[in-house]
Amino acid sequence: MLAGYPLLSLAVWVPIISGALVLATGSDRNASMARWIALIGAIVSFAVTVPLYTGFNTMTANMQFEELMPWIPTYNINYHLGVDGISMPFVLLTSFTTILVVIAGWKVIQTKVSQYMAAFLFMSGAIIGVFEALDAILFYVFFEAMLIPLFLVIGIWGGPRRVYAAIKFFLYTLLGSLLMLVAFLYLYFQSGGSFEILDYHRLPIAMSAQILLFMAFFLSFAVKVPMWPVHTWLPDAHVEAPTGGSVILAAITLKVGAYGFLRFNLPIAPDASHYMTGFIVTISLIAVVYIGLVALVQQDMKKLIAYSSISHMGFVTLGFFMFNAIGTEGALIQMISHGFISAAMFLSVGVMYDRLHSRQISDYGGVANKMPIFAAFLMLFSMANSGLPGTSGFIGEFMVIMSAIKVNFWYAFLAATTLIFGAAYTLWMYKRVIFGAVTNPHVNEMKDVSAREFSFLAILAVLVLSMGLYPKPYTEVMHTSVNNLLAHVAISKLP
Repeated sequence: MLAGYPLLSLAVWVPIISGALVLATGSDRNASMARWIALIGAIVSFAVTVPLYTGFNTMTANMQFEELMPWIPTYNINYHLGVDGISMPFVLLTSFTTILVVIAGWKVIQTKVSQYMAAFLFMSGAIIGVFEALDAILFYVFFEAMLIPLFLVIGIWGGPRRVYAAIKFFLYTLLGSLLMLVAFLYLYFQSGGSFEILDYHRLPIAMSAQILLFMAFFLSFAVKVPMWPVHTWLPDAHVEAPTGGSVILAAITLKVGAYGFLRFNLPIAPDASHYMTGFIVTISLIAVVYIGLVALVQQDMKKLIAYSSISHMGFVTLGFFMFNAIGTEGALIQMISHGFISAAMFLSVGVMYDRLHSRQISDYGGVANKMPIFAAFLMLFSMANSGLPGTSGFIGEFMVIMSAIKVNFWYAFLAATTLIFGAAYTLWMYKRVIFGAVTNPHVNEMKDVSAREFSFLAILAVLVLSMGLYPKPYTEVMHTSVNNLLAHVAISKLP
């Protein structure tokens, strides 16, 4: 708490209450009111998270702004919230991205407007709850609750195969997380009846049990990341989801899975984490190399960016399992950067789709002739997605490659291929869509970005450039927490 305010609770419940108010506007006759309430709610939600950064103490690894009260005392389940340097940046990223999603859907969504806007506000509150929860059951409730609004967004406002994509997404993520619940129950009894996540970090656990716990958490979080080979739900979900759904899915939801590795796998099962390093590194590098090649042959822009996301998230898990500070911090920077870049890429595709109603690369060509301002924005975001120095996309990847070369040259060599493949598939898409003569007469009718579209693209452009040129504001808040985690993981928890 800061100055007597429960900031963490406000971060969770302001968007949820705002979502309820949006729903209360009722039918589409009140669509304008629903939009404005959603925007105000999203801005206020972001405003209450800003003090978490400005008031954050970078010199301690302890949880900050903690809130603790009994929830279900019979089973020692508490409403316990707190953030450290690892989780706090993602609270801000979530609340910030929600504003972009509301603005992006302002004119595009014309039916069931209140339900659409409310779904994203509910989702924002639940995802922030995941990053803040320090009680295992509270974490699990938020972890599952965030699925419901996204399931509805894909299933109601998505494309022609939206029901298939929504059910596939829901089943993959739900089945994976059931194993996490089993792990929590085991830890509850091992800890003498506690659901406190931080208590689990101190438990001495036998190696065989650590491996089972590691795999239970791994299957839960690997699906969310998603890691190869449990990634197949993501391209379908992205292709069918509306633009806002793709933005939240790529910018935020994938980060929940990666965050789980740092909060559960590494600190609870440190010996198993070291034991399983070869396995994790292998599938991470497969994601970086193989999925990068898969992205190269895509004809649908959203599917190409979806595969790009899987490839870039392979860097994140690779960095975590190098077990050094530069790799872990690089992976966290990559997560934040990918949040900015993937949001920008999907929003850019949405801008074109709103005009031409096609995502096929072959339907475009010569867009720069009609939309020069948009072409400039997309050039920046494409370069960032390729890892160009000076953009945020370079920082995290460079740090992870540096950490990998300390461990094994071939890890770094294979990881560095993303700089080639990423440039190949991203710039090839850009060239075919933006440059050349106008071959489709419908492209001639496309108008450049509106003031609304310029606003969210410009904000993301500033963030991508500022982070690429000066990453210190991002790295300094996580440094102490990362070092504390690595020191903890280095200590055996065998009884």
